[in-house]
Amino acid sequence: MAQVQPLAQINKSMATKNHRLPVSTNAGVHTLITPAMGSRLYVDDDGTILLGQPPEVLKGLLLHGISNFDTLVLPDVKEKNGSLTNSLEFPLYFFLFVSNGLADSRRLNLVGEEDDISHALRLLRITLFGPTRHELENWKTEPELRDEWLAASKELALKDRYGEIIPLLNFFNISPFRDGLVKVGKQSITHVDRDVYDIGNGNSVVRIDLNEDRHIEPPYKVSSDYVPGGLVKMGIEVLGGASGFTPTEACTGLALCYNGEYLLIDCIPFLDEHLLARGISKNQIAAVFLTHLHDDHSALFPLMQMPHRVDLITTREIFHMAMEKVSCGIGWNVSAIREHFRLMEVRPGERFNYFGLTIEPHVTVHSIPTIGATFSTINRGAKWDICIIGDNHSMTAANEMAAEGLIRKSTIKNLQRLYQDRFSLLVADGGAGAIHGDPADAIQSASDRVVFVHVEKLANEFNTTFSLATSGKRYTILEGDSAIYTSQINHYLTEWLGRPFPNRWMRSLLADEEIRRYNADDVILVQDSTTRGYVYLILTGYCDVVRHDGSALHVDAKLQAGDVLGEMAVITGKTTRNASVVAKTPVTLCVFSEETFGSFITAEGFQDRLLQGWSMRPIIAKHAQFNGLIFTVLEKLSQIGELLTLPEGGCFELTEACWCLLSSGDATLNAEPMYLDEDYGARPFASARTGPINSKDGCVLLLFDAQRLERLRLKTPQLNYKLRKLRMQSSSSVVSWKLGKVEISD
Repeated sequence: MAQVQPLAQINKSMATKNHRLPVSTNAGVHTLITPAMGSRLYVDDDGTILLGQPPEVLKGLLLHGISNFDTLVLPDVKEKNGSLTNSLEFPLYFFLFVSNGLADSRRLNLVGEEDDISHALRLLRITLFGPTRHELENWKTEPELRDEWLAASKELALKDRYGEIIPLLNFFNISPFRDGLVKVGKQSITHVDRDVYDIGNGNSVVRIDLNEDRHIEPPYKVSSDYVPGGLVKMGIEVLGGASGFTPTEACTGLALCYNGEYLLIDCIPFLDEHLLARGISKNQIAAVFLTHLHDDHSALFPLMQMPHRVDLITTREIFHMAMEKVSCGIGWNVSAIREHFRLMEVRPGERFNYFGLTIEPHVTVHSIPTIGATFSTINRGAKWDICIIGDNHSMTAANEMAAEGLIRKSTIKNLQRLYQDRFSLLVADGGAGAIHGDPADAIQSASDRVVFVHVEKLANEFNTTFSLATSGKRYTILEGDSAIYTSQINHYLTEWLGRPFPNRWMRSLLADEEIRRYNADDVILVQDSTTRGYVYLILTGYCDVVRHDGSALHVDAKLQAGDVLGEMAVITGKTTRNASVVAKTPVTLCVFSEETFGSFITAEGFQDRLLQGWSMRPIIAKHAQFNGLIFTVLEKLSQIGELLTLPEGGCFELTEACWCLLSSGDATLNAEPMYLDEDYGARPFASARTGPINSKDGCVLLLFDAQRLERLRLKTPQLNYKLRKLRMQSSSSVVSWKLGKVEISD
């Protein structure tokens, strides 16, 4: 079976490398290890149990030198700080190939609640076997492409010693909790509480509480940039370039910069951490080009935490699969998931114009439907292009599949052309595995530069010809110029102010503007210092607003590209900074004159809007409903919210026209007490609670126009997700989008 060999050859000596990971603990008859935050590995003489499956947990297991694994417990909490905790694909690979489960004809014990198990199995079916014929027909896939995808998936599927495809259920012993208890051999697993388990082996009982890990993080070190890179007209920044089996490095993820905005090539696990390390703000990301659904490429959940809907550029088939995968990962139905994404459909072989960037997708040979693409633009009469091959079988193996009639000759011919043509930059799959490419495929490339992904180390014969994509590398095709910054300034100011403004004002603002760059950890503004007559617009990167109260340091706000610093000095007339601003990452700032900026704000009537935002943001931020929202989203909420102060004995008739939170004080609604952590009026995703509000000793109400809130929710994924999640956590709520038990295949 072709797929076993390369995975079985993983260099397990990597596991002995020193790394910052929690140490194991021994307690007599068992060992407890934290291979990655959000997981625990329990080991005794009767078996090895992995509880929780955060992204990249396989790498944590390898770093700990773990080679055995036989039981997997699905967690209750499916998401922590932007990552899903039930990433199952690579733990299964670990069991099959590292633990030799496949070679020994063993099955993985899959433990969890019944609905969660069904979600896990459907998710794995999508990522391991791809779509069914029925699904492809429903999606109206072109027949020849449909047959090719089905044939490739069948050929590259995991097979037994007799060459027969192993059905998904044959990988597992399914063990749902019954009355909170599961027995696996001599071990017992008791589901005590939410993500709390007791494991017994007849001699002792060990309690494991996954809630101890409030945050999860990569099991490997993520190195950050300190020096600003600047915006370019066209280029690639590498978030990660390794495979899912390289313990010490990130999986493959690229950020294509085009005219100052970023288009991600796939979504790397721990996307937020890698964007922060490169100083790429979420506000800078316009789109994601999604090649396929394997876990090392499609950690899509962070996109549900974005301040704006990101364009998902892919085929309709991969999009449908992606929505199903996220649905099963988080336990919501597909319709709720799709609200957070916007499909920009592309078709292999057809050019797609994305705001001047030409995208020409192509089909690759992989175990599930996969595409790559060529991205090109015209600059000063010359064509500049980047070809991303995508995950692809070696051309030797692909040609053999074509000879057997499994792959279309047109697919092979096009891939051969891509490997040989001249591009400004060729990014190729060099993983050399059963379903990955061979660096030798590109040996005849005429491209200016050839870079490989999925490779930890190149063979000597390729070292002088090609290079490896590793985290932090940049490949600039077209340098940036002042026009990029002008465009970004106009875009960010329009977004920040909420409406366009005359171009004449832009010319005035830019007449004496200055672009400044700061390293990570540089202090930009100093608390208690006198203003120097400047207002700052962040163009790239992240900043922290910090304040020292005489005894401790507090982070008042986290800012990113698109946010403005120092504007309130213009509005309020205060000349002393009330906080410091520190570059969290390398940042680029546009510096305006306070005088010109103030004239602009006054002439265009923005003072009231800015004052409202300034006064409303801290009030909104203190409510549990908005905890964790980024500054950009809080700013948007501040523009549609208002405060209503009721004196002692005051009354307000609450209707479905607004959403209401009690901000402070005591009040009743329909003679029933109101609470700070509850909501009233036109409640999102719940029945309305209306009637007279009566103030006892005085109170303050936070009100949002219901229609404006709904519009903001639909175009702001992070807010949408937050409101849905809070409603699900309400003990009195039964939500319509919770995913029940599902079938593995339709």
